[in-house]
Amino acid sequence: MQRRSFLKKAGLGAVASTGVIAAPVIAQENPAVKWRMASSFPRSLVALFGSADRFTKYVKEATDGNLQIDLFPAGEIVPALQVLDAVSNGTIQAGHTCGYYYLGKNPSFCFDTAVPFGLNARQLNAWMLEGNGKKLMRDLFGKVNIVNYPLGNTGTQMGGWFRKEIKSLDDLKGLKMRTAGLAGEVLAKLGVVPQQIAGGDIYPSLEKGTLDAVEFVGPLDDEKLGFNKVAKYYYYPGFWEGGAQVSAYFNKDAFEKLPKHYQAILESTVIRAHTEMMAMYDSMNPGALRRLIANGAVLKEFPKEMMDASFKATAEIYKKYSDKDETFKAILTDYMAYRDDLIPWFNVVEGSYTRYVAHAISQARK
Repeated sequence: MQRRSFLKKAGLGAVASTGVIAAPVIAQENPAVKWRMASSFPRSLVALFGSADRFTKYVKEATDGNLQIDLFPAGEIVPALQVLDAVSNGTIQAGHTCGYYYLGKNPSFCFDTAVPFGLNARQLNAWMLEGNGKKLMRDLFGKVNIVNYPLGNTGTQMGGWFRKEIKSLDDLKGLKMRTAGLAGEVLAKLGVVPQQIAGGDIYPSLEKGTLDAVEFVGPLDDEKLGFNKVAKYYYYPGFWEGGAQVSAYFNKDAFEKLPKHYQAILESTVIRAHTEMMAMYDSMNPGALRRLIANGAVLKEFPKEMMDASFKATAEIYKKYSDKDETFKAILTDYMAYRDDLIPWFNVVEGSYTRYVAHAISQARK
């Protein structure tokens, strides 16, 4: 009896001990963590802001609510064009923004979003995920205490809205235009007066006449922001953004304090939301463009003279920054070698297929 009593007590003791130890272990493995994430975009932009919103929801679901990221639209807790700084210094733990907004801090940041006559969305994905892009960008942003991940791509963007028709290079002289990144420097060489303004502040400037032209993204967002109400001519292509990537920036100190499986969840959910943004734009841009045209927008292609002059100006700007900055030069060299390797393949297969199908559809409708 005494033996059985001892074993029973010992067994209960073991169960009790297990219960006492297990709960803290589970809590330590799945700690309750609350982050704040600031976006550079207004809530009204369903793809741009929406991709970050999806990301935060996926993280919450994957961690059973233990890792919660509260998302704030542009200007609510951080000004739209100061998101990188706030993440870098730890004011917030995460941001959703574009690297080229911070050209003034470091021109190399532009490669994380888009550069003139650069990679399109699929090509940039390849460079980032299979080429040297991830390593080069991770090294770059690590210097400002940030861990970066792609969180969306708009695809090739439109050239923007102009109050007057662009018939020659002379029509660009003195034209005040909202743009971002290195595009401003390229257009400045053609006589444009570039201005970088956050998305939510563009319409009032265009309406008041402070701006003569504006480029933002494309039909989906441009329709939502109402640019067609104050400018008539809608130009393409946005040669400065062949595939504009939006990124998630995580404060490096905060990120490294997370359990490894939380870090893995952030990576998997951010890539899911990244892929879905491109799908959203491809799905919704065609309808938005048709509506814009139906409401009076005049669709125009940039004159070849302007494209040629811009290509030449771009080469000059790349040389200027390469001569001054070895990091910029190293990233540019890798990036453009990747572009030059991919473009012929895309032209042979993707380009020929798209051109033929477009022609066949046109003929069939006659």
